[in-house]
Amino acid sequence: MTYWTTMDSPLGELLLVGEESATAPGGTALASLSVPGQKGGATVQDDWRENAGAFDVVAAELRAYFAGSRTSFGIEYAVGRGTDFQRRVWAALEAIPYGTTLSYGEVAARIGASRAALRSVGTAIGANPLLVVRPCHRVIGASGALSGYAGGVDRKRQLLDLEQKRP
Repeated sequence: MTYWTTMDSPLGELLLVGEESATAPGGTALASLSVPGQKGGATVQDDWRENAGAFDVVAAELRAYFAGSRTSFGIEYAVGRGTDFQRRVWAALEAIPYGTTLSYGEVAARIGASRAALRSVGTAIGANPLLVVRPCHRVIGASGALSGYAGGVDRKRQLLDLEQKRP
């Protein structure tokens, strides 16, 4: 069963989509977290069921992150999405420590891809269905520029600023 709900956040309204899971805290594995106007963001489907309670654990972790009291997530993600290459890139994103950034080239190097694969790495990062919790906002241009973010560069700046302000 696929569930969905929305929640308010400093980034605007978040759309949470999840799948039932016997192993996930709260019983729901997160399949998508998107923001309004997001490139490639999820849209509610007719066969999904609205169920805010299914996301109590996820929402609590997100609120703690936005409040500055959580630096990592214990959320289970729904499996089966993405190509093998995308999953390798996404795993590299999950390994970027809170409050730090990497360039696209550094992400490519971490997964063993050549510099010629930078565009593919960027495309895989842009296809990340789990904004915020899988921290694609921590990837920046080699020059330090805040290039690319499916949720918009302003939201990327908000997230990086949030992480830099925490002691």
